[in-house]
Amino acid sequence: MKTNNCEIRKALLSLDDALPYITLNPNSITPVLLVCDHASNRFPKSLGTMGLDYIDRVSHITFDIGSRATTESLAIQLNATAILCQYSRLIVDCNRNLSDNSAFLDTSDGINIPGNQNLNDNEKEIRESEIYWPYHNAIDCQISRLKKHDANPLIISIHSFTPTFNGNNREWEIGVLWDKDPATAKIFISKLKDAGFLVGDNKPYSGKDPEDFTLDYHAEKIGLPHVGIEIRQDLINHDDGVERISNTIQEVISSLVLANKSSNIHIESPLR
Repeated sequence: MKTNNCEIRKALLSLDDALPYITLNPNSITPVLLVCDHASNRFPKSLGTMGLDYIDRVSHITFDIGSRATTESLAIQLNATAILCQYSRLIVDCNRNLSDNSAFLDTSDGINIPGNQNLNDNEKEIRESEIYWPYHNAIDCQISRLKKHDANPLIISIHSFTPTFNGNNREWEIGVLWDKDPATAKIFISKLKDAGFLVGDNKPYSGKDPEDFTLDYHAEKIGLPHVGIEIRQDLINHDDGVERISNTIQEVISSLVLANKSSNIHIESPLR
């Protein structure tokens, strides 16, 4: 239903709120761009608690546990640019097409989300304009900046998944998600298996699914190398786990970047 043109649009974010996204190493020319759609469980102050109890606000339904710490660690190790969304996916899911009903969840893993019940078009559009599009526009800007430096970036999307879902155990430790770029995915799958991890090939989710919006929108449409990485949350919900996983993933990324030097990809400085 369309909103009344005379309806007053209320701002979602105040001056006291965090910016919709944060960019790490914004001037790096290392040919890697890390993105983290579900890095935060933050709600705008104007939305309060969204009607959720504390235990739900810090659970996996609001963000990908461990994904932010892992992305930050990789950005440091690789001296690579990273863009992280600073608001919960329950406000608007930045890894969904806005035409997808799951962009604004009213329930998640059996939990009702009171703050998302009966959202009207105006409320959705405010969330889109203040969080969703600023985040995606920032990704576009960084891709353009890197391309101007002849550093066509490898786009890597970092996510995490729950050890159990709908009562089923998920045995995979790391999932490699792909669709249009099987070559990059095969390298990740092979090297992660060699490092001793139980790896899911398009498991527990598939890069071929329409829910994988960020890579579809930013990488696939312009032919950039890309891959989605899903990490089981019990492996990165503590500092030692983040260090172990990020060390392994950065070695894979480094080897890939070095192997692609002949494809107009240049390294700012030697990667560890």
